[in-house]
Amino acid sequence: MKRNVLAVVIPALLAAGAANAAEIYNKDGNKVDVYGKVVGLHYFVTNSDGGEDVDKSYARLGFKGETQISDQLTGYGQWEAEFKAATEGGSTANTRLSFVGFKFGDLGSFDYGRNVGIAQDVASFTDVLVEFGGTYADSDVYMTKRASALATYRNSGFFGLVDGLNVALQYQGKTDGGQANEGYSVATTYDIMDTGVAVGASYTASHTIDGDVALGDKAEVWNFATKYDANNVYLAAMFAETRNVAGWNKTQNIELAAQYQFDFGLRPSLGYVQQRAKEENKNYDLIRHVEVGAFYDFNKNMSAYVAYQINMLDKKDDPYAKSTDDILATGLVYQF
Repeated sequence: MKRNVLAVVIPALLAAGAANAAEIYNKDGNKVDVYGKVVGLHYFVTNSDGGEDVDKSYARLGFKGETQISDQLTGYGQWEAEFKAATEGGSTANTRLSFVGFKFGDLGSFDYGRNVGIAQDVASFTDVLVEFGGTYADSDVYMTKRASALATYRNSGFFGLVDGLNVALQYQGKTDGGQANEGYSVATTYDIMDTGVAVGASYTASHTIDGDVALGDKAEVWNFATKYDANNVYLAAMFAETRNVAGWNKTQNIELAAQYQFDFGLRPSLGYVQQRAKEENKNYDLIRHVEVGAFYDFNKNMSAYVAYQINMLDKKDDPYAKSTDDILATGLVYQF
């Protein structure tokens, strides 16, 4: 989890490489990198409504490779899995990424497989909080995070004509088991050169799956975000709206992040996260909390972090609240 102010991990870069990959092969236009991390993570629930302290430790391992086919054509692939540090014998492994594709010079890239929904290109602006960020986005939920059967087209620099302007198109085919129906997404981000300022927006639409079909035949998600990333300061804000997703006609989501990177490795972080559902002329806060935390990098391979979630919800006032707990999280990370 690399937290340098100039290198916040953005899902859009997954096809290009991971933060601390170790090159294990590079010959005759063929290259393979391996990357991974081990995280010791524990939650201390300090104001529980039924929850308890819990171990959240896990490990991730992945590889990415590419082959130079011609001057303007490169093939690439990436795979990544996560392994929960649970008891032996349980089902603890999950494939996070598995896709393959081509890059066609300035014309862009195209790949297919299990990948990151391009809505995350925008959501990543605020997806930098220590532990308790994120509202509407979830894996295998309408292309809002990681999902299967994704065909993705990306173009960086708008065909080499506009530095900093990136566009992406994505299509999801129907998968077995009813986890996803057909859908599409469009996203664009623009880094205003030499200012540290960037803006982004995305829109996603899918046919509803069985659990949401009563709400309507189309699930929609759109978001807008902006950030400032310069002079060791990181500020970001995102607003998103979902319609007919996860049992709600509409949710409105706000995420805010502020961080400062000290030269000796400390990165304090402050965030605000809110998700409000709108249903039959009534509003319910599902998520509303402040996160106070910090990262500390010992070096590029070893880091630690701590985060405290100050929950602002009460079940009496918000009966559909996803959690009313205050939680202290502590983590230690080794990555390569």
